[in-house]
Amino acid sequence: MNDSLINAHRDIEKLMPFLHLPVQAGSNQILKAMNRKHSREDYFKIIEKLRSVKPDMGLSSDFIVGFPGETDQDFKQTLDLVEKIGFAQCYSFKYSPRPGTPAHDDDNQVPEHIKVERLAELQALLTKQQIAFNKSFENKTMKILFEKEAPKSNKSGAENKPQIWGKSPWLQSVVVDLPLGTDIKNYIGKIIDVKIIKSRPSSLFAELC
Repeated sequence: MNDSLINAHRDIEKLMPFLHLPVQAGSNQILKAMNRKHSREDYFKIIEKLRSVKPDMGLSSDFIVGFPGETDQDFKQTLDLVEKIGFAQCYSFKYSPRPGTPAHDDDNQVPEHIKVERLAELQALLTKQQIAFNKSFENKTMKILFEKEAPKSNKSGAENKPQIWGKSPWLQSVVVDLPLGTDIKNYIGKIIDVKIIKSRPSSLFAELC
C-alpha cells in the first residue's frame, strides 16, 4: 500500500470506497512470530493515509487468535487495534496447527478453551462494529448494482412485491423492493439509486428513489 495506490482511491472515481487489508493480529510480538513484515504501527499509518484521502473508506480484515505464544496482553492489543480502527466487516479464526510449519512444533501452544473465548470476544466486537457501520446508512441514498432476484430468505416483509438483490459500493448485500408487476430482468446488471430503509448485521433493505 504505497502512496500512489492510496492516492488512486482519491483520484479514480471507479475505485470503490472499500478495501480488504489483512492485519492478522494487533500485537507486534505475534506479527513477528507469524513472520509478517508489517507492524501495528505500519497498519495504523496506512489506515490514516487512506482515510485522509477517502474519509468514507470501509475496511475489512483478517484476524487469527490463539497463535502460539499469544498472551492475554497480545490479545488485548488486537482488540485495541480493532477498537481504534473500526471495521465494516471482517474474517476471524482460531489458530489451527498445520504440519510442516514452525508454529506447529512450538511448545507454547494456546489452550483450546482460551482460543474459543478469545475468538468469541473478538467476533462480538467485530459484529458490533459491522452493525454500526450498516446502520449508519439508514435513510441515505446510494447507488446499487443489481445482480439477481432476492433469495426468499432475505425477504424484508413485503411478500407480495418482487425483490432484487445487489451490492453497494461498500460491498454490502442490499435487497430492494420493486413495484408490483415489475419484471426483475429489466433491472439486473443496472446501477440505480435507492434509499436505505433498514439495516441488518449483514445486509441492507432499500426502496427505489
